[in-house]
Amino acid sequence: MEKMTKEEQGKFAIPYRNIIFVVAGVVLMLAGYALMTGGGTTDPSVFTGEEMFSFRRIVLAPLFILAGVAVEIFAIMYTPKEK
Repeated sequence: MEKMTKEEQGKFAIPYRNIIFVVAGVVLMLAGYALMTGGGTTDPSVFTGEEMFSFRRIVLAPLFILAGVAVEIFAIMYTPKEK
């Protein structure tokens, strides 16, 4: 095995830009999950279908979550070009 130099020992495996993408993906996914919350009722005999099956919960929230997953995949696969 080759010995690592001092510079290589201090380097982190993931570049800083990729960490920013990872954080952005997590924020998108958390926003999607937050958009899905709510819509419940305390009375079991009442069903609020309009509120539960709204555009926000059925379309918008899953799009946020899928966008977050796509950003995470991009963050893992992206390799910056060397200067």
